[in-house]
Amino acid sequence: MMKWVHPAELGFAVRQILAGWGYGARLLWRLLAMSGRCLRRFDLVRDQVHFLGNYSLAIITVSGLFVGFVLGLQGYYTLQRYGSAEALGLLVALSLVRELGPVVAALLFAGRAGASITAEIGLMRAGEQLTALEMMAVDPELRILAPRFWGGILALPVLTAVFSAVGILGGYAVGVLLIGLDSGAFWSQMQGGVDVFKDVGNGLIKSIVFGVAVTFIALLQGYIAQPTPEGVASATTRSVVVSSLSVLGLDFILTVMMFSI
Repeated sequence: MMKWVHPAELGFAVRQILAGWGYGARLLWRLLAMSGRCLRRFDLVRDQVHFLGNYSLAIITVSGLFVGFVLGLQGYYTLQRYGSAEALGLLVALSLVRELGPVVAALLFAGRAGASITAEIGLMRAGEQLTALEMMAVDPELRILAPRFWGGILALPVLTAVFSAVGILGGYAVGVLLIGLDSGAFWSQMQGGVDVFKDVGNGLIKSIVFGVAVTFIALLQGYIAQPTPEGVASATTRSVVVSSLSVLGLDFILTVMMFSI
């Protein structure tokens, strides 16, 4: 038997959702507005690029290599049916630079770096470190959030490029070294079919948009987390889930826009 929901409860829930969206939009606007002041202290951003990017490099590299292996095997057996096995390099490169590179790298970044950001900010909230900064007339958004925001935006495109490059090498290892395809055909098909601006450029745009979305969601969830162990744990889980769904949704929207232009 379905439970009847009082209109007041439904209205309160909708109001809470809209208030959360409004707070998130205002926070994003403030982070973008203080970008100039943040980038002038580039040492803070550099440290975050190292923390978020360098510590995510291992999982990105290993994942890219095995994705390249799988693409090489699956692509070869599919293309072989139509007598086009020489186009394996083109298939692997387009799959990685257009789609798999930005999406999988962003999902891994959300699970590794995004969760770390949310937990770190949430613990600062629980330990009243953010309140202490405010008491010392230090803006926590400028000192804590903005460097991490730009660190994530700068780190994810580089990680995406590493993922795609390692994936292409993985496809080469399977297609040429393991199966025995011609090396010249593998690289020439790739060079002739991959457009720098249309294919690589679209992948770069996707990675930047995903970097903004994943990093901001992680910061927001940590900043509004309840100052309790349960609240920080819940915010960390929510950050990974919302970031992953946002990446998949944005990927569909961006793909439609790019192919319609």
